[in-house]
Amino acid sequence: MKKYPGRYATMMKRYKGVITALEGLGKATKAAGPLNKKTSELIQLAAAAAIRAEGSVHSHARRALEAGAKPAEIQHAIIVLTSTIGFPTVSAALSWVDDVLAKKDGK
Repeated sequence: MKKYPGRYATMMKRYKGVITALEGLGKATKAAGPLNKKTSELIQLAAAAAIRAEGSVHSHARRALEAGAKPAEIQHAIIVLTSTIGFPTVSAALSWVDDVLAKKDGK
């Protein structure tokens, strides 16, 4: 059984229909075009960083790894945002990515 982060699991229990629709929308958007899973996850990771969504950065960093992205690709997807979203936001997002990479490496 897949383990979900606490907040997401709570939302699933409380708003099952909403989460089902949300997951369906996510699948539909990914199936709507030619981008592969890794590229899609890196784009969503960058968007999450841009809106300062720590939980989403964690989630999409994990998913990008699962889709075959290398740690350097994940970090690069964030660092290229510097001139667009600013250094402080990029720095925060990189720290959130580092949380995921440290867990992957067992640190």
